[in-house]
Parts: sequence; structure tokens; C-alpha cells
Amino acid sequence: MRTQISAHLLTILYVLSLLFVQTANAQRTIPEDDRELLYEIYKELIEYKTTIDEENNTIAAEGMAAWLQAAGFPEEDIFIGGALPHKGNVVARLRGNGAKEPIVMMAHLDVVTAERADWNLDPFVLNEDDEYYYGRGTIDDKAMGAIFIANLIRFKREGYVPDRDFVVALTSDEESGGSNGIGWLLENHPGLIQGALAINEGGYGLLQDGQALANTIQIAEKIYATFRVTAKNPGGHSSLPRDDNAIYDLAEALLKIRDFKFPVELNDVMRVSFQRQAEINTGERAADFRALLESPIPQDSLDRLSSEAAINAQLRTTAVATLLDGGHAPNALPQTAVANVNVRMLPGSDPQDVLKTLIAVVDNPELLVEYRGGGSITDPSPLSEEIMAAVETVTNAMWPGVTVMPTMSTGATDGARMRRAGIPTYGTSGLFVDRNDMRIHGQDERLLKESLYGGYEFLYSVAKELSQ
Repeated sequence: MRTQISAHLLTILYVLSLLFVQTANAQRTIPEDDRELLYEIYKELIEYKTTIDEENNTIAAEGMAAWLQAAGFPEEDIFIGGALPHKGNVVARLRGNGAKEPIVMMAHLDVVTAERADWNLDPFVLNEDDEYYYGRGTIDDKAMGAIFIANLIRFKREGYVPDRDFVVALTSDEESGGSNGIGWLLENHPGLIQGALAINEGGYGLLQDGQALANTIQIAEKIYATFRVTAKNPGGHSSLPRDDNAIYDLAEALLKIRDFKFPVELNDVMRVSFQRQAEINTGERAADFRALLESPIPQDSLDRLSSEAAINAQLRTTAVATLLDGGHAPNALPQTAVANVNVRMLPGSDPQDVLKTLIAVVDNPELLVEYRGGGSITDPSPLSEEIMAAVETVTNAMWPGVTVMPTMSTGATDGARMRRAGIPTYGTSGLFVDRNDMRIHGQDERLLKESLYGGYEFLYSVAKELSQ
């Protein structure tokens, strides 16, 4: 069955790849008023300090609602609420004619912490030079949030009535893993964000040496899960060391986990993705990507690609030690040593199966290996002709010759929650970033100015393609 599904999807994508429809919407120049609108919203969003330590999420939500109210959106089409007073979400609706189910356009307001001392610029001021905008959230994820709000206002100004409602949801707690954002909305106000599909973060345009290589669309994402390994020992005085030592036992277990590789499992999404990567590469690298579609996979090709962390993580489930705690006194043998192991499971994986695997890898009945949470089973979104045709059409119009590449994110987004709620969710942004210098969650996070406005026009045009 897997082979039949993959062949069908490859046929669809081959046909779609022949479409080079040049749409007027995708090619037109953005009016200066609209560029200024996006800039002002983007700047305002960046300068809200919406980290987990601050209480600014609701302030940011209210700020975005104010833009919509000023543009004439009625009060009943703007919702602000959340589980906590400072963890507000804003959901806004541009009403269509109801011929189709709504589209949900989602982004998160919260960002990871950034310290001024760690940056060359103030992370919570929108700084710029000739090429880039700098600031925490410039990519993750305030660019898409600002674009969605600006596009709603553009549609309103134009008097555009789509054949379905456009719903924009800007939420809290995506970065901290809390349930005050999409999870809270799905549980408490599911009608607000129900739709035929959702557009989310997770897909970017890829630049290498300044050249556009591909525009990715996230169809699936790996599943975050936490495990813990604990070693116990009676301990004793440090002047009388013994071979049995909780820290040593734990260290041996962690080295076994480091050296273990989960088996390669290619889902339909990654089969198509690797085929597309073979097309945009040359020589041995192109051959290696094609080899991933063989059965069995040639070992030399697998070894070369597995040596790259980003590709290895798309081939298999991964496990890595991330936190460590051990001992109770500098002059005592340790009685307890504990490690947190972060696992990113392939879609459809069962955390209980991963637990069994880790227990077997550790291979020490004296150590306790536990599953600590996360890891809800999430399947990929269907690789539908509707969404692929829209993304292909607009990509080909704006960036002729650039490949659209389905992908699976190795990190987590709120898309997993939406998929579990039965809403197919696709990460696509049209924001082109240097594949080797993305800076998401890092120092001096930045986004090319050209990329911001390109993503603005891309998401505007994709929404129209999906509402015809």
C-alpha cells in the first residue's frame, strides 16, 4: 500500500510541476501603502517582549486587534481570550460567501527569551541595515503573524469577498509548550478555528549563496517526547571509591544512547522530498538522495547523508541527552544520577515503543528508564492536490524554476495540535532564508527585507488561489 500511495503522489506532483501559470496577483508590485502597513505591524509585533518571562502576550493580541478594528472589522469578528490573563490569543475572521469551509491562518505571538548581553543589537527593537531586519521573532514567528494581519486588512480595503472565511489565529505558548494557545482554543472555542485546512509556520524558501533553491511546504513534523534515565546507588564516602557508581552507570547508558541509531523509516512526504532534493542537487549528492528511494538503501549513500544532522533527523527517530543532574555532596559517592533524554519521533510513532527501545539500548536492569510525557501520535497531513496546486502556482509565478518541496519538520509547531483535531495543516510562508544561517532561536535573529515582502505577496496570493 505504501508503494501505491507514493506512486500516486509522485504522479500528482509531476503533473503539478508542469504548471507554470503566471498569475497577475502573484506578480504585481505591492502598493507602497500596503508595504508601509506591513512594516508598521511587523515593527510593533517585534517590539512587544512576548517571552515566557514577560506578561505581554495579551498586550500584543490587543495591539493586533486594534489594527483590525481601525480597518473596519466588526467587534463580533474579533476574539481575544486565553486561559490566563496575560496569555491572550486573538482570532479574527474575514467573512466570505460561505461556498467552502474556512481557511485558518495561524502564527504564534510568543518568542523564546533573548538577552541583550548576548546580542549585538537590542533583540526587542526592530533594527535594520540595507538587507535585513533584526530582532527576536523576525522569523519565528512574528513575520507570518504580521503578514496575516496585514493581508486581512488588504483584503478588507479591496472589498474582496472570498468563497470561504479567512480566519487568522495568533496564539500564545507555542514556544513554551503550554496549553494556553491553540490547545486552549481547540478545547474551549473549537468553532473559532475550524476549517478545511490551516496554513502555519514550518515551511520556508531555501537560499544557498543567495540563490533560491526550493520553496518548502511542511506536511508533517516530528513528535516531541521526554524520557528520563535514573541510576541509583547506596553511595558512600568519596575517599573509598568503587566501580559501582551512579554517575558512571548513567554515563555508560547515555553513551549507548548516543551510539544507537533508530532504523530508517521514510514516509510518503519524505520520499517526495528526497526525490525533489535529488533534482536540485548534482553529482554524488544527487545520486545519494536518489539512493534513499531504493530498497535496500545503499549503505555508503546512507552513511554520507546520515552524517548531516538535518538530514539524519528526517530519516529516523532521534534521541539525545539534554539535561543532567547527579550526586548530593562533593565528598560523597553519588546515590542518584538523572538525565533527561529528548526524543523526536517520526509521525505515527508510539512513545511506548520508543520506551521499549531505549530500555533495550541501555541494557541495564538497575537503571530506570521512564517516559515522561509529550509524544501524542500525529499523522502527516494529506498531500492534497488543492494545497499543492496553490503553492506550486504562486511559487512558479513569483520565482520561476524554483522547486516546491514537501518536507517534514524536525522541530515541533502548533500544527501537530491542529492535525490531531482533524484539521489538515500545512507549513508554507514564502519567506526565503539562508539554509545555512537561519538563526531561529539564536543570536541576532534576522530576515531579509526582500524575503518579508516576498512572503507577504506569496501568502496573499496563496489565500486567493485557495478561495476561487
